[in-house]
Amino acid sequence: MFDHVKFGVSDYAASRAFFLKVLEPLGVTVVSEGEPSYGVELSADGKSSLCLCQTEERPAHLHIAFVAETRGQVDAFHRAGLAAGGKDNGAPGLRPHYHANYYAAFVIGPDGHNIEAVCHKPDA
Repeated sequence: MFDHVKFGVSDYAASRAFFLKVLEPLGVTVVSEGEPSYGVELSADGKSSLCLCQTEERPAHLHIAFVAETRGQVDAFHRAGLAAGGKDNGAPGLRPHYHANYYAAFVIGPDGHNIEAVCHKPDA
């Protein structure tokens, strides 16, 4: 769980559009937004947020995992990620080497960040 994660992106408009599309199945929306240098804050619950801002710095690749309440949300996240221009980095499925109910999917975003949605619950 996190309060917020903020990182710089090389193409603010493309990253903003990508993250809004890929995280829509998880209920994530814009909470606040300023100039691209300040960025956008995205959240589903108002408790934790993802913040993106325009930068000329070359950020290191990140791995960010978002909580999904259902396996269906993980599936929808993966479809949305590919539709938004992301690259597949792991189709939806169980990852039993983490634990028996670790159901996740991975997409690579515009800046090479590994974005994951994971559901820890058994299949309904």
